Amino acid sequence: MPLVKGSTAAIRNDRRNQPAYPLAEAARYLKLSPATLRTWVVGRDYPTARGTRHFEPLIVPAEQSPPQLSFWNLIEAHVLWGLRTDHRVPIKAVREALDFAERELGIERLLLRKELCTSARQLFLDKYGELIELSPSHQFAMKQIFDSHLQRVEWDEWQFPVRLFPFMSSEVAPSEPSITIDPGIAFGRPTLRGRGITTEVLADRIDAGESIEEVAADYGIAVAEVEQAILYERAA
Repeated sequence: MPLVKGSTAAIRNDRRNQPAYPLAEAARYLKLSPATLRTWVVGRDYPTARGTRHFEPLIVPAEQSPPQLSFWNLIEAHVLWGLRTDHRVPIKAVREALDFAERELGIERLLLRKELCTSARQLFLDKYGELIELSPSHQFAMKQIFDSHLQRVEWDEWQFPVRLFPFMSSEVAPSEPSITIDPGIAFGRPTLRGRGITTEVLADRIDAGESIEEVAADYGIAVAEVEQAILYERAA
C-alpha cells in the first residue's frame, strides 16, 4: 500500500519527508529522552553473555549522517512513544508487531497510517500485546494511552499525517491541544494553535525580561496562550 498518492519522486520531495529536525531538537519537541529517540533512530549496542549485540533502529531518518528527522519521522516517534509509555518492553517486540502489520495487514510504515485508528489498530495491538505477554488489564491501559497519542495527529485526504499536537510534557495528559507542529507553518516549529506564533519566540521574550501581559498585548493574544507556550517550552 503506497504511503501517499503520487509518484515516488513526489513522495521523496514532499516537505513532510524532508530532513528538518536534529535529534536533540526533535526530542525536545516531543518531550522524549534524547537517548531514547536516538535508540529508535540510530539503534544501540548492548552487552550480552555472548558479547555485544545491536538493536536495529525502528525509524529510518530522512537524513542519516548526521541523523535528522522529517515531520513524518516525528509522527512515527510520537506514535511509538504511545506504545512504549509505561511499558518498558523490548524494541524487538515493537519491530515484530510492525512486521506483522506489513505482512498480514499489507500496511507499510503503520506508525504513519490512519488505519491505526480503525480496524488495523485492534489487530496490531492484539499482536503487540501477545508478543509482550501483557495481562488483559495492562492491554486495556495500553490501548487507552495509545489512543490518546493517535488523537493528537491530524490526517489529510490521503489518510496521511499533516499536523501534530504534541503533549505539554513527558506525562500523557488529556488537556486540550494548544500547541501544534505543522510542516507548512514556521518551518515546522511548534506554534500556538491557529496563531502561527512560535512557542520559542514567546518564551524567549519572557526570558529577556518582558512580562507575560506585555507579550500577549503585542501579539494580540490571550495571556493564557503565552502561558501555554512557556509551559510547553520549559516542560521536561
